[in-house]
Amino acid sequence: MRVLIVEDEPEMADGIRAGLRLEAIAADVAGDGHTALELLSVNTYDIAVLDRDIPGPSGDEIARRVVASGSGMPILMLTAADRLDDKASGFELGADDYLTKPFELRELVLRLRALDRRRAHHRPPVREVAGLRLDPFRREVYRDGRYVPLTRKQFAVLDVLMAAEGGVVSAEDLLERAWDENADPFTNAVRITVSALRKRLGEPWVIATVPGVGYRIDVPAPVEADRG
Repeated sequence: MRVLIVEDEPEMADGIRAGLRLEAIAADVAGDGHTALELLSVNTYDIAVLDRDIPGPSGDEIARRVVASGSGMPILMLTAADRLDDKASGFELGADDYLTKPFELRELVLRLRALDRRRAHHRPPVREVAGLRLDPFRREVYRDGRYVPLTRKQFAVLDVLMAAEGGVVSAEDLLERAWDENADPFTNAVRITVSALRKRLGEPWVIATVPGVGYRIDVPAPVEADRG
């Protein structure tokens, strides 16, 4: 999962980003409305976390533009105001959830996971593909019933690959979805992480490399019934 945090308090923004990274959630930070709009124009995010009171275009204006774009990206609003009228106005703008400051990071993570699940409601919360079982809430992975310990980045990469359900995911897409904006597009991080992940999952290899294209989970072809 990759989220955009729009928050003008640097200490809070950095704390949220650091905390989300511990949960294998990539996060970019915008300290004002102009930066937020710029990042939204060049990157693809799963969820936007918007502080309503920020310099430049307000969080409300950003929410309006996100909704008008038709992207369907969920919006979680942050605010110091806890009055019902303030929350109501946020929901009327198109917010999908609301969190009042101060808040526990754990609650934010749970809300983000719930929004992501709702966004992709056609996929089960626990992904199961090719003998792999990934639980995003518990951050646990099993292969054929065997627990597989993964690093945060390995978990994030596997999550993206499993969500594709056998489809090919390019290295660029993995870099965009599992890393943040500070990742070097020319880095070997994706190749190195996929290689380490493949070894962690064990043989037979379940992650296939499609030369010149990307990576995919090697989903077995269905066995045709004997018609004889």
